[in-house]
Amino acid sequence: MVVSKDYFYISPEDYLEGEKMSPIKHEYIRGEIYAMAGGSDAHATIGGNLFALLRNHVRGSGCRAYASDMKVRIEAANCFYYPDVMVTCDERDRTPDDFKCYPRLIVEVLSPSTEAFNRGGKFADYRTIETLQEYVLISQDQVNVECFRRNDQGRWVLYTYSTEDDVCLESINFSTPMTNIYEDVAGLI
Repeated sequence: MVVSKDYFYISPEDYLEGEKMSPIKHEYIRGEIYAMAGGSDAHATIGGNLFALLRNHVRGSGCRAYASDMKVRIEAANCFYYPDVMVTCDERDRTPDDFKCYPRLIVEVLSPSTEAFNRGGKFADYRTIETLQEYVLISQDQVNVECFRRNDQGRWVLYTYSTEDDVCLESINFSTPMTNIYEDVAGLI
């Protein structure tokens, strides 16, 4: 993530208007805007593979899967992020059309430059979303998926998946072999 920092507060409304005209995507964190860098082949392939699998899985269910061009708004944290993949099943997310507020599942493909933030500050912000049931981190350097799942007590429990495992996402009743997620990623499977 590249910082394009202004020394004044930018309102969410101004951010959204600017994002409509911008040739590049920006994430919004508490009044500051951060330009998003492009991803690697592995990053794009993993995100695309999972999006295709989830889109086919939720088709006709009332849930909708989105790839990296849809923002999630986290009002409690005053943020807008572009998750690599997200699924929402909430009727309130039928509008507006430029961001969603009530995801059930969020997936981030880890990059060396964003991994620490995805695990730390971004996850802290995501945890404030009441409808979020699972947060998934996928490595692009090794075959490894980490799923943080909110339990009945509201605590986040880590489930890890490696090469021979089927990845299970309980929030949308989905399971797939790890090979489907990493299909066409050179050197990993």
